[in-house]
Amino acid sequence: MATVLGTFSVLKDYIKVKINQDAAVIDNIVFKLHYRATFLALLAGSLLVSSRQFIGEHIKCIVDKNAAKDFDRVIESFCFFMSTFTVTKHMNRTTVELGHIPHPGVGPSTNEDNVTYHAYYQWVPFVLFFQAIIFYIPHYMWRKAEGGRVKTLVAGLHMASISLREEKVEISGGKTIPSINDRNEQIQQIRRAFLDRVHINRPWTYYLIFYEVLNFINVLAQIYITDKFLAGAFIELGYTATAFEYNHKMSPLDIVFPKVTKCIFHKYGPSGTIQNHDALCVMSLNVVNEKIFIFLWFWYIILAIITGLGLVWRLLTIVLHARSKAFNRFIFSLACPGKYNPWNVLKVTHEYYYGDWLFLYYIAKNVDNYVFKELLEQLAYDLENRRLVRFNDNITTLEEEPLKKAS
Repeated sequence: MATVLGTFSVLKDYIKVKINQDAAVIDNIVFKLHYRATFLALLAGSLLVSSRQFIGEHIKCIVDKNAAKDFDRVIESFCFFMSTFTVTKHMNRTTVELGHIPHPGVGPSTNEDNVTYHAYYQWVPFVLFFQAIIFYIPHYMWRKAEGGRVKTLVAGLHMASISLREEKVEISGGKTIPSINDRNEQIQQIRRAFLDRVHINRPWTYYLIFYEVLNFINVLAQIYITDKFLAGAFIELGYTATAFEYNHKMSPLDIVFPKVTKCIFHKYGPSGTIQNHDALCVMSLNVVNEKIFIFLWFWYIILAIITGLGLVWRLLTIVLHARSKAFNRFIFSLACPGKYNPWNVLKVTHEYYYGDWLFLYYIAKNVDNYVFKELLEQLAYDLENRRLVRFNDNITTLEEEPLKKAS
């Protein structure tokens, strides 16, 4: 058990079971499924197939009993790195069940028989690790593009709803309850930052939507890449695994992940002639590979569907954010739940572009309900003042026009 925990201890820094109160939310659950859940699953798979303590030796080969001492280790090293093969005509369930051959794909063959070489198993840990990195990249790029703007604005406001004193209060866990003045100043800072950037939050929004689309493209690309890696067997892998009635002798997965294969090693004999050593190799590694890729087949399909629905939801927010008060009330109630009700001033969302609406939404996800109520009410007040200024300017312009014409 200690060995198992030691192998996967490298993942502990990426699994955040304890909620960090100082962290800022800058994405949604669909995004997290890519850079957290999928990243960890692929990384765990890469570690699993690289660790001998779970499955023993990756390959064990049986050679001629008259072979020299330790010759089997030479054969095993050669067969693992240079690939093994199965004979296509012996991949026959009936033949295996009748006992004509000992294992699927293993039997007598000639130079004219078609054989399938299996060399992917040595690359599985590298491919899984590469895919894990690819799934993490959109999150990394989005975090760099976002630049910590939301975190800077909401820093210190996670416990602002219980600010009752004129001075800060230190509590256990290194957390701080801000003073009333600090809370009010922080709210004013968010308000000023938001108003100063009204109508110029578009790049921020474009980046987020771009990386959400990139996530969708990436999961489809990884399905294609994995299918190519497994020589076209991945697309139908899940269907094959669930639609077939298994028995203890052969399953259709043995075609893709054979448990016993053949390998031929050539060497010079005492007289200088070439000797062929026909080895029978047990591929214990393929037992793990089979389970990993079946899981990935189901997971990639589920992830692609969820990501596609996430893009549909993003399109829905673009269409409805300035048209439906009921929609905004529902969205912001989910983003910032609580007993206080600031939704009666949701007219704020009708005056801003989608980029401003989305930025306000992520502010709501990162502050307390009471704090957001104050912020939204102040923004509504600012919006009303701006509307009055524009109205007065228009009146003044209309009054000046006749004077200009008369002059």
